[in-house]
Order: sequence, then structure tokens, then C-alpha cells
Amino acid sequence: MERESTARSEQARTDAERKPALAEFVIVCLCAEWCGVCREYQDGFAKLARQFPGAGFHWLDIEEHADDLGDIDVDNFPTLLIKRRDLVLFYGTMLPTVSHLRRTIEAFLEQSIEESQEYAFSNVERHGWQDDQDLRRLNAASLGDLCPQA
Repeated sequence: MERESTARSEQARTDAERKPALAEFVIVCLCAEWCGVCREYQDGFAKLARQFPGAGFHWLDIEEHADDLGDIDVDNFPTLLIKRRDLVLFYGTMLPTVSHLRRTIEAFLEQSIEESQEYAFSNVERHGWQDDQDLRRLNAASLGDLCPQA
């Protein structure tokens, strides 16, 4: 009984510590209405958004907003963009299984802002994401104008 109580209090503390960090995150699914995989993924993405209240989850149709995306290239679906503040932590395709995205978000939530910054510049590809003005332009403010939160 005592173990269960301790586990609950540790979980509550972890959740409380994560709340401020959640507000720093924007998760964008770049999709297309015609894509069957995207349509199947959308409900799970919306449910995941409810599991991480405070983070900005956005569903962005690349066909509808092609002019707003600049040179962002989407080769496959779902393509995901995960940002913390101005740092691009992930940009690319991911298997259309919500559990993959959940684990990725949880891993990023474990990082301090300093660790996220180090991670964002830790290889050539990630460093390139930081220099990509089109990816940098997709933030909470601009996404709020383009598409509703999931």
C-alpha cells in the first residue's frame, strides 16, 4: 500500500514538473486530406494532444496551406515537426502509430532546455533544421493563424 502511494506521489510530481515544459512544445502533423494514412492517424493524434495538455498540437494540411509552407518538403506521411521554443527537435516521417510519437514526446520532456539545445545541434541534419527558415517560421503564433489545435 505504501509503495502504491509513493508511486502515485512520484507520478504527480513528475506531471507537475512536466506542465511548464509542455507549454514550450509545438507538435505539428503535416498531412493531406486525400491521404488515407493521415485520416486514420488523425484521431490518435487528437487523443494524444489531450494526454499532453499545454503543448500545442496542430494538424496542418499541406495542400490547403501550400503557399504558407515555403520550401518545406514532405516526402511521406505522416511527417511530424516537434519544436521546443525555437528549437527544432524532430522533423521527418514517423510510423503512423501514436505510441511512437508519445514515446518521442516523453523523451523530449525528460530533457532540460540545455539538453534540448545540445540535442538540436548534435548532428548535421538537426543543425540544418535550425537554419531552415521555413521550419523556424512554424511556431505557436503562426500555426494558430493557419490551423486550429488538435
